[in-house]
Amino acid sequence: MSKLEPFVSIPEDTIREALKVVLDTRNHPVLIHCKRGKHRTGCVVGCLRKLQRWCLTSVFDEYQRFAAAKARVSDLRFIELFDISSLKHLPASFSC
Repeated sequence: MSKLEPFVSIPEDTIREALKVVLDTRNHPVLIHCKRGKHRTGCVVGCLRKLQRWCLTSVFDEYQRFAAAKARVSDLRFIELFDISSLKHLPASFSC
């Protein structure tokens, strides 16, 4: 995990809105990317994986693989605590 871990607050509403865009098949194909391509992207994808019913170990493994030395404990905590209940209305075509 990164030794320099500045806390960057990512509003849950921002992640929720990003997930709605990703889940809307009218937007497919979709590329998930942020200004620096690490933390916000990793949080969106991690929360998406929770929606896809991945176990947290697998979600964290994927996050770590792509974030590498830039991984942050605060991102893993955010993903773990993110409430997906308001997004459980997955489209019929959505699959794991």
